[in-house]
Amino acid sequence: METHNLRHLTPDVCDNFLLSVYGAKDLSSLGNGDKKLISSIRLLKHFLLTGQIIPRKAPVIFDGEIGKLMAQYISYRKSERLAHHTVYNQELLLCRFLSFLDSKKVTSIKAVNESHIIKYLSVIGIKYRSVASISTYILRQFFRHLYQHKLIDTDLAAFIPRYNYKKQGKLPSTYSAEEIKKILSSVDRSTPVGKRDYCILLLAAMLGLRASDIAALKFENVSWENSTLHLTQYKTGKELELPLLPEIGNAIIEYIRYGRPESDLKYVFLIARSPFTGINQSVVTQIAKKAFAQARIDTSNKHRGSHALRHTLASLLLEDNVKLPVISEVLGHENTESTRYYIRVDFQALRKCALDVPFTSQEFYNQKGGYFYE
Repeated sequence: METHNLRHLTPDVCDNFLLSVYGAKDLSSLGNGDKKLISSIRLLKHFLLTGQIIPRKAPVIFDGEIGKLMAQYISYRKSERLAHHTVYNQELLLCRFLSFLDSKKVTSIKAVNESHIIKYLSVIGIKYRSVASISTYILRQFFRHLYQHKLIDTDLAAFIPRYNYKKQGKLPSTYSAEEIKKILSSVDRSTPVGKRDYCILLLAAMLGLRASDIAALKFENVSWENSTLHLTQYKTGKELELPLLPEIGNAIIEYIRYGRPESDLKYVFLIARSPFTGINQSVVTQIAKKAFAQARIDTSNKHRGSHALRHTLASLLLEDNVKLPVISEVLGHENTESTRYYIRVDFQALRKCALDVPFTSQEFYNQKGGYFYE
């Protein structure tokens, strides 16, 4: 709206915005981040037209004795600083199990037995294998928690069968070094917002920081004397020390001097408008998406957020034959198993593993009675 000097938000503005971002693309093929953005804009449009807000999530209600125990378990999981969507998924799946127990007239936790659990999993597993797999894991954790805290006498988790469902993960979205340069150079660094956005993109592209850690970066995390960054990762709680590269240090100084609003807040990056509060991780993600769009690079079937920059850093390090434990330290992973996810994008190394296809004579395909015989 700022770019087009629009002062009034209307349903047409919502439509034109989506059209400018996605054009005539097949929306069903987009990633989850884009689908959430589209959903949000459509909700906004619906509100402008009707004055009502459509509930985006199914209500989660924990009633009765079993429901109370589930609510207590969810509170315990929240204390472990799980992501909001992870907590919601656990709430939703436990609520579904509670509804199943209600349908069977089971209202006491002591009346629940292994047959109820197996019956529930078998019903949902007929149609939704992935849901059954996740539900199996969540129920096992829930009942183990109850048993360990002596809320039930029998360890029902031991009776829950393991659901052998494996989904092939998608390849991480990565870009070339030249594409990263285009993304960084697309930022207008003559403006205060551009100076801030450039710093944020450098931290994601050159150090691989997560959006949550960039948003939470404080002045105390920057050691100018030692040219290092020290921080505690929000996701893992692990301490991380990274070099304050000259390009990043200079960009931060430029932002502080000529772009950052005057504020006593301890956070490095602030919203560009009053009341000049700290940014959150969604702002970091939107900054990255904006830069991807401005760079005009091919993003077909790829993610375009700040995490794609993190993936790209890992990929480029792999191409430079950096050892996996070193990459794990740079990315702040707790172990190398998490880093192995990125190995699949090291195409140069994978090509070395390829075997030659043995020669097959034409007579094989033409033999009478053979598979290819016509």
